[in-house]
Amino acid sequence: MTTWASVEGIRGDLAGVLSRFREGRTRAFSFGDGGPEAVMLTYDEFEDLGGEGKFTVGDEVVEPAALAEQLPGLMEALRAGSGTPVVWGDDGEPEAVVMSTTQYRDLRGDDHPPAGVVDDPTVRTYATEPLPDSRPLDLDEWAARMGPDTQEVLEELRREDREGS
Repeated sequence: MTTWASVEGIRGDLAGVLSRFREGRTRAFSFGDGGPEAVMLTYDEFEDLGGEGKFTVGDEVVEPAALAEQLPGLMEALRAGSGTPVVWGDDGEPEAVVMSTTQYRDLRGDDHPPAGVVDDPTVRTYATEPLPDSRPLDLDEWAARMGPDTQEVLEELRREDREGS
């Protein structure tokens, strides 16, 4: 059985969360009191996935002490489906974001699980086996579909590869 960090556990260790993010020792993770209710992720991941364009976030970066105070109320709002992602970090620098698991799925473009299914979007696995009508990629066929410019680039790359060998 998977266990998640509690809201109080995260609330009391925001400095540790930032430290682990800064050192690259952790990736996005879920936490909550009733299973995965919220996700903590780096601001870089949020930005890379287009978060500023997908969500309305405040203009100011919330300091860890203020987030510790606000987290219980934020969790209530997230549980009710009305909260917005909160950008936080030290000294006004955006370093991390806290958002609901539903918002995280939307950020990544994932589908949502059926009602009643506990799903941690930070550890999701996806089917990777080929579909029945799948076939290997044919680079020449793909380049032909892309047009003459792509075919020319492919030929140049092959020529450079032959000359370099």
